[in-house]
Amino acid sequence: MSTKVIKSDVFKFLNDLCKERIVFMDGAMGTMIQKYRFEEDDYRGNKFKKHNIDLKGNNDVLNITNIEAIKDIHKSYILSGADIIETNTFNGTSIAQLDYGLEEYVNDINKFGVIAVKEAISETTDLVEGKRILISGALGPTNRTASISPDVEDPGARNTSFDELCEAYYIQAKLLYESGVDILIPETTFDTLNLKAAVFAIDTLFKETLVEIPVFLSVTFSDKSGRTLSGQTIEAFWESIRHSKPYAVGMNCGLGAASLFEYMKVLSESADTKVFCYPNAGLPNPLSDTGYDETPEMTAGDIESLAENNLINFVGGCCGTTPDHIKAIVKKVGTYKPRKIPKTSQFSSYSGLELLRKDNINNFLVVGERTNVTGSPKFSRLIKDDDFESALEVAKQQVENGAHIIDINFDEGLIESEECMVKFLNLIASEPDISRVPIMIDSSKWSVIEAGLKCIQGRGIVNSISLKEGEDLFIEHAEKVLSYGGSVVVMAFDEDGQATETEDKVRICKRAYDILVNRVGFKPRDIIFDSNILTIGRIIIVPFFVLAFYLPGFYGDLTACVLFVIASFTDFLDGMLARMMSEESKLGELLDPIADKIIVATALILL
Repeated sequence: MSTKVIKSDVFKFLNDLCKERIVFMDGAMGTMIQKYRFEEDDYRGNKFKKHNIDLKGNNDVLNITNIEAIKDIHKSYILSGADIIETNTFNGTSIAQLDYGLEEYVNDINKFGVIAVKEAISETTDLVEGKRILISGALGPTNRTASISPDVEDPGARNTSFDELCEAYYIQAKLLYESGVDILIPETTFDTLNLKAAVFAIDTLFKETLVEIPVFLSVTFSDKSGRTLSGQTIEAFWESIRHSKPYAVGMNCGLGAASLFEYMKVLSESADTKVFCYPNAGLPNPLSDTGYDETPEMTAGDIESLAENNLINFVGGCCGTTPDHIKAIVKKVGTYKPRKIPKTSQFSSYSGLELLRKDNINNFLVVGERTNVTGSPKFSRLIKDDDFESALEVAKQQVENGAHIIDINFDEGLIESEECMVKFLNLIASEPDISRVPIMIDSSKWSVIEAGLKCIQGRGIVNSISLKEGEDLFIEHAEKVLSYGGSVVVMAFDEDGQATETEDKVRICKRAYDILVNRVGFKPRDIIFDSNILTIGRIIIVPFFVLAFYLPGFYGDLTACVLFVIASFTDFLDGMLARMMSEESKLGELLDPIADKIIVATALILL
């Protein structure tokens, strides 16, 4: 087992500060840089004078070529009352710098970005009476998306991958961490799968360093549709990343505070952690000095409503905000009490583009299993014929017919399971009518499960893991599922095989539960047990067996015998239908969508 990761002293400092008051973040970096009216030569400096690509607009390179200007901007925000200063490293990944041909300089961009804040803090210490200022290392979303195709003609195409994003984020996070930031903040998320790659990378970093610093996660809505660019609602977004246990979660950019109010209210009610908001100064306005509509007083007034309604623990500004905006916000909301973290639902919940919660009202969830090559001859034939477009219709049909979750399985010897899983999930992501529901990734091969987990932005379900190959592998796989943000189905198997008796089923499930909850860190609501349930025919008959028990003497015995015969026949029918459906035939395809109905109807008719 790995050594336990400890928390840095910043956690205690922030906890104490958040008990006292709302904590203030800084404002926009880009807005302030625009005031300098830098030209191409200012961005290039001496270091990149002969660089073959234009650098104007690459604000991060100013950490190298014009660090004094960046430092002065940080100082102005410290003096305006900010407690947390973000580094100028929004585009500090190798992916983002690729467009400028500066991917080899991400080391300098991030290190000098932290140095600029440190020097700004040092030079203003006396002016703020020694107040401790925290450094937040900014990690932007990159200019690529793992959930959306860049080609309208090919919805399954991607211009990046989970692994590529994870590597880039890991490098940047490590540079910021080693340079001395107090907080890491992946921000302006428009695709939750990108963010999941970031938190996976950060989690890997902490496991290596064994010292964790607070992580803030921020999402953006680019318009008033109430969804991210990749289609998720605010509830689905939180559901997708809650596994990472961020110190704080919030919203930034995209819209002004007034437009974000309802979304912040939902997030505040959903999240069992601290919440922040740093909105734009309203909508873009090219005639304004800042490029945005709102004056400092207007922005502060709208943010006051968030504080009045106890929706925030941290607040700052994004595009269009200036030190004057932050000063006005501090003055306006400085006396308000910070939000108290609510007790949130402990019901099982999952997400696609939308949240799915199993609760006292929605307490019977249907899993559609026709997108499964081992159970559906039609789907299997379509996949073997490389007709993924028609295969998507099978998935869409299931959702339209009431499936809350769709199970996807490609375990077949004649197809490339991993390749098919990735291709199909990428195609599903382009179909909101399908991707609105959570995905169950179903495979007996771990490599296929892991490939699937890297393709879904929501909280999916892994089907399944078990103790069949021992505790060590069980824990290894469970830790990975947790890191990817998945829930898990646990089969009642252990090293001795499948549990058949009640006592063994309970023993194995309890052992798995204890490992998952107490050693791996799963929440109980994210575990589903498959304790090897009876076939559907027997399920129908069980209540009648109970009735037979209460019938007197001969009648009870006769009823039990008849029920036993019916159960045996329905089991036989179940197996026969399964064999027929596994054959690539017209009859198999005909039986595919109605097999369960035939078995239930037969059992009821015989009864």
